[in-house]
Amino acid sequence: MRFLLDVCAASRGLHQHLVNNGHDVYSAAESAPRASDRELLDLAVAQDRVLITEDKDFGELVFVWRLAHPCIVRFADLPIRDRSSAIDDLLQHHAAELIPGHIIVVSRRRVRIRRGSQTD
Repeated sequence: MRFLLDVCAASRGLHQHLVNNGHDVYSAAESAPRASDRELLDLAVAQDRVLITEDKDFGELVFVWRLAHPCIVRFADLPIRDRSSAIDDLLQHHAAELIPGHIIVVSRRRVRIRRGSQTD
């Protein structure tokens, strides 16, 4: 699977974990640390990547500005140490939901999936 790690969600551990499991990972922290949320969203769409972030601001781009978007996985109050296992669980139990237009919020206690078209 192809992932784009936003600066706020990126950690060497998560990046390496994804790479070690055969995923194609673009790290904004390493490649585009000053990119705007809009630029990252556009990049994820253009490269067909799942965007992983902590940032709620992507919601404004999606819901207010109604921009096309990839699947967005947002960590909500999830410690860095738990993110690799959370992604593993997501891939194991919800891989079919990792499609453009869906927003998935992963917290300590649950996974919330908002299904929708890219212009919902």
